[in-house]
Amino acid sequence: MSPLWSQTSSELDDRVLYKIVDVNKEIIEFHYKDQNDALINTLGQLDAELKEDGKELLFGMNGGMFHPDYSPVGLYIEDFSEINRINNSTGKANFNLRPNGVFSIYSDQTAMICTTSTFASDPSIRFATQSGPMLLIDGAFHPAFNKGSKNVNIRNGVGVLPNGNVVLAMSTTFINFYDFALFFKSLGCKNALYLDGAVSQVFYPEADWVQTNRKFGVLISVHKKDSEEKKNK
Repeated sequence: MSPLWSQTSSELDDRVLYKIVDVNKEIIEFHYKDQNDALINTLGQLDAELKEDGKELLFGMNGGMFHPDYSPVGLYIEDFSEINRINNSTGKANFNLRPNGVFSIYSDQTAMICTTSTFASDPSIRFATQSGPMLLIDGAFHPAFNKGSKNVNIRNGVGVLPNGNVVLAMSTTFINFYDFALFFKSLGCKNALYLDGAVSQVFYPEADWVQTNRKFGVLISVHKKDSEEKKNK
């Protein structure tokens, strides 16, 4: 399957760069700070960090909204440790466009996306990041989305397929929320979550798309499962 998806009609010709993560063969991890408690920030630095750990960065992208000091806006769990508490604040920003949601990875690599209101704390959650709005909720579009909306931007997000595999994606052109949600729905996702907008970047060498310079808070990486197994032997 090509990493570029396109939908063509008389009104729309948008493209989305994406990777379908096979959770049986690949590992998803979240990153915020290194072992010295220094911010990792960039996808270039994330690539370097993983190489030092004997892992190849197959795919990387920013993993949620952040404050000016790069701290996560919402819930953030890394290696079973809660770094930032769940955020139930109200407001007009995308993060607060209810329902918003949480993307979690459990100890057995099971992935789940749920609304913030249905999220349940669990000691087996290895990673979690909160953002908003939800793009799809149990197969339905977020109620605030409008087909043909002029509210367009670069956007990145995540979805979970019925077989448990994960879709990580970023639009390569401006796209509205409805069409971005439609992309995930077209692949078969029942639940999908918006992560961030114009600042988004992707590191994806297989698709000849490598962006490494912009600073973020939380970052998401994908590497081969066998590299994790070799490390633990």
